[in-house]
Amino acid sequence: MVVHSVTAPSMQNSANSGANPWAKSLTEPTIDSAAYVHSFSNIIGDVTIGADALVSPGTSIRADEGTPFWIGPGTTLQDGVVVHGLAKGLVLGDNQRDYSVWIGQGSTLAHKALVHGPAYVGDGCFIGFRSTIFNARVGAGSIVMMHVLIQDVEIPPGKYVPSGAVITNQQQADRLPDVRPEDQSFVAHIIGVSQATKAGYHTGAEQRCVLPQTPAEQHPDISIDGNKQMRNGSGLLSPEVVAQVRSLLSQGYKIGTEHATPRRFRTSSWQSCQPIQASGEGQVIEELEACVREHEGEYVRIIGIDTKARRRVLEALIQRPDGKPVAQGHAAAAPAGGGGRNRAGNSHVSGASWSAQITNYINQGYKVTTEHANARRFKTSSWLTGTSQQSVAGLQTFMSEHSGEYVRAIIVDTVARRRVAEILVQRPDGPVDSSDAPATLASGATASTSSNSSNSGSGASGGNDVTSQVRSILSQGCRVGVEYASPRRFKTSSWQTLPMINSTSDAQVMSTLQGYIADHPKDYIRLIGVDIKAKRRVSEILVQKP
Repeated sequence: MVVHSVTAPSMQNSANSGANPWAKSLTEPTIDSAAYVHSFSNIIGDVTIGADALVSPGTSIRADEGTPFWIGPGTTLQDGVVVHGLAKGLVLGDNQRDYSVWIGQGSTLAHKALVHGPAYVGDGCFIGFRSTIFNARVGAGSIVMMHVLIQDVEIPPGKYVPSGAVITNQQQADRLPDVRPEDQSFVAHIIGVSQATKAGYHTGAEQRCVLPQTPAEQHPDISIDGNKQMRNGSGLLSPEVVAQVRSLLSQGYKIGTEHATPRRFRTSSWQSCQPIQASGEGQVIEELEACVREHEGEYVRIIGIDTKARRRVLEALIQRPDGKPVAQGHAAAAPAGGGGRNRAGNSHVSGASWSAQITNYINQGYKVTTEHANARRFKTSSWLTGTSQQSVAGLQTFMSEHSGEYVRAIIVDTVARRRVAEILVQRPDGPVDSSDAPATLASGATASTSSNSSNSGSGASGGNDVTSQVRSILSQGCRVGVEYASPRRFKTSSWQTLPMINSTSDAQVMSTLQGYIADHPKDYIRLIGVDIKAKRRVSEILVQKP
């Protein structure tokens, strides 16, 4: 059933009228006859909803405190969305009137998003799953991904806010990247599903075509048992792992799995699981989850296999003994002597091979250039620029042309005109091992390299790109601190503090950090992200092992 006008029950004559002081003077919602409002949603107070808008089940739009609200034509509010506002505070809508909440035309609020006024969301925006907009403006055409907090800022039009971001000062908002075509493709898919849903509601209301279904028919991916877990949403596999599996299958690769007890994990003695013969995404995910359940309490990783070349293209950890989901890019290699995880419990070592990483960057539209250096130039970070490459095969050819030298791939965002990552792919003794992708700094040296180091890059454990970690810290308005510890102090977590790096330039931070690394070649070194205002640490990242 589709309804076109609802409001809160009047409490004026109720014995409980004092419970909600705004309920005495609520205005009826104004809902266009061409809008689709599900009967299991709540719309209360002075709310205007435009034509062809969709309000899905479980949505709550309550203009009982802050008021009025405007929801533009063609806008979609998916299941579980909440729109509310404070009694004080208004924003200027596009019609030059004041509103507690303004949501423009053709925007999409994904499942369980929260828009709390005073708030403005421009035309054609996407607000991702479980994201929150409060006391903020989001410019037209912006894309806000999942689990984001935007508060007390104005997001310029056409900006991309990555998943998990916390944007609470204008400096962070102004540094956000522009929306790219692949981001728009993702949103177009979500909107397409919403449009199909809207058409389904219309058909059900006008033609009574919806037939009773059993639970299994309604949701074939739900098992009929006490847990009622969805195959792709049970929490056993993170969304990043599911996306990685989808990417591997789309490239024609096979998926394998390996498991290891904590003791075997320390020595990297993995055991192979039953081969996955299925090629369909749903079946592969189902078998992966079965493998994870079978080896509960162990480490489990997926293997991307190129059957034609008979080689591995990816190794990614998907389960730890504690059972928590593992996001793509987290550690897949065993920590050596306890150094693979820092004391805060944050693991940043990538388990994916550099070839898979570079392929992934190419698929995202980044440009790949190369640099090379002999042993003498490498010590002074005097890299020579090589040629641009369009594929991993081309990069391997370049490596063979410069055998006996260091070679690294530079990932470049041509739109933002900046380096995204620096990946060392070859040392003088041969290509870098696929499971040993060292961290790199903007200056070009690996995090563990110093003038008297004989195993350059072998000790880094801070992630594939320390530069991007530093940029992330600075973009949040935080400062970068540095701590070091001898192997003996490291065992007892007795870190010693180096002078705070007060610069906001990532290049200057990298230069200072490189000096600290050179001064402490035999110590553990970690970066500390410090929120100066809140006087707290926001991250701890290990960048060097002895």
